[in-house]
Amino acid sequence: MSNEAHTAHPNAGHDEFRRARDFLVAHREDYDTARAEFRWPELTEFNWALDWFDRVAADPANAERYALWIVEEDGTEGRWTYPELSRRSNQVANWLRAQGVRRGDRMILMLGNQVELWETILAAIKLGAVLIPATTLLGPADLRDRVDRGEARHVVARSADAEKFTDVPGDYTRIAVGERPGGWLSYGDAYSADDAFTPDGPTQAADPLLLYFTSGTTAKPKLVQHTHVSYPAGHLSTMYWIGLEPGDVHLNVASPGWAKHAWSNVFAPWNAEATVFLYNYSRFDADALLAQLERCGVTSFCAPPTVWRMLIQADLSTLPTPPTKVVGAGEPLNPEVIEQVRDAWGVTIRDGFGQTETTVQIANTPGQEVKPGSMGRAVPGFDVVLVDPASGEPATEGELCLDLSRRPTGLMVGYAGDEDRTATAFANGYYHTGDVGSIDEDGYITYVGRTDDVFKASDYRISPFELESVLLEHEAVAEAAVVPAPDPIRLAVPKAYVVLASGHAADEATAERIFTFTREHLAPYKRVRRLEFAELPKTISGKIRRVELRGRENDATDRPAGEFRDDDFPGLKG
Repeated sequence: MSNEAHTAHPNAGHDEFRRARDFLVAHREDYDTARAEFRWPELTEFNWALDWFDRVAADPANAERYALWIVEEDGTEGRWTYPELSRRSNQVANWLRAQGVRRGDRMILMLGNQVELWETILAAIKLGAVLIPATTLLGPADLRDRVDRGEARHVVARSADAEKFTDVPGDYTRIAVGERPGGWLSYGDAYSADDAFTPDGPTQAADPLLLYFTSGTTAKPKLVQHTHVSYPAGHLSTMYWIGLEPGDVHLNVASPGWAKHAWSNVFAPWNAEATVFLYNYSRFDADALLAQLERCGVTSFCAPPTVWRMLIQADLSTLPTPPTKVVGAGEPLNPEVIEQVRDAWGVTIRDGFGQTETTVQIANTPGQEVKPGSMGRAVPGFDVVLVDPASGEPATEGELCLDLSRRPTGLMVGYAGDEDRTATAFANGYYHTGDVGSIDEDGYITYVGRTDDVFKASDYRISPFELESVLLEHEAVAEAAVVPAPDPIRLAVPKAYVVLASGHAADEATAERIFTFTREHLAPYKRVRRLEFAELPKTISGKIRRVELRGRENDATDRPAGEFRDDDFPGLKG
């Protein structure tokens, strides 16, 4: 069977996908038209690596275009064109098939930002294998869970991490990238395989492609299942949010193993025929990162708020040709960061909202007005409804939901092996995100918080995120998490757990300055009433485990040592 014969209509999937892709690229700054006229591609058989990536690679216009560019901290680098990655992934696919990898087999992929990661992703898609992305930070207990609940039959990992699998039972193929440990196959042997690949048959659009273990801020990780369409085609929305177009050089600061890496280091840029750019470093250095942005001509840059906050500590104005497309993800940014970047680079950081379960749902898209504090509007292809948790009816403030009567392509199938959680997530004709927001008359949505994080104090609804955003504007605060602390009069009061920036002491004077600052910037009912300097408990992906902090407050019988309260300071201003 030839490569072209893997579907009854060899060009149907590609043509449908390109039509949708080209429409969004053409209207990347025309939100109203894109919103009104965009239609998801109708795909029944689709293999993104074969029907899209390989077709892009075969286009003479992309013969010299880099698909991937990786720069190391020591200055060494590697660059691979679209045709090169197409051929190399064919070799890996053929070799994996020879090692027993079959359509539907589940494969744990545990690599860093190295070319083998992208080769294996493309190869697995071509084979129809199901990928279970895993961060290299995982330990044996996490890996046992992934092998067991993920029903993994194959593992591709760095040789440096092979030892972690010593006590992980299971009958799975072990493939090591790097020096081959005993009992493992060597990934390097793949490069001796044939570089022409023939699929064993068509790939159904609904076939499973990805299983993501969510980070589990409140419970054991869920298994989010995506198909050969929901992420590859679904990330057309992410491409639109960023504003990517052919020829862009896109840098996204995200670690492999998490959904955001697939969002912006695989599908969105390659949907746009752009270059995926990576800068690997062991310790963040703002000046070094800025130097690489300039040297390599990065045109598009995405980073989480933590990186943006560190980046503005450097002199951004030293960058002669800054990226023209800059976005932030993970959590909304505080105004100070946005203003400093705008002053230095002349561009506005644009927020976007999505989940592991979805692609981008809400965003500030290119060319549109950005309202301070807002995540933007529903992107083309997504119908976002705010639902009042009490009545179940649409409201101006409520849970962010997706209308399933117009189900977006970029939405998961459900939680693998967990019918109850899936049913809850898809109840009453909506997909429930578990996040709360508010919407204005122009359709702009502002994030309020997780449904289980928002709380009441003196009968007022408090958004931890809003208070945390104010705290982060204080020079002494590096990180902050706000949770309810039981109070005999107000039922609960906002308490802030604060990680201090370097050079600031965890003492009464610092606490008083922070209390004063919050009084000057928050309405009286929102004031932070208690404060404790402490490290924040986090998931392996870096998300703050507020559930642990809430439990700490609920379990406390006495005032914790080291806790400061606003009424300790009768002279507070504001």
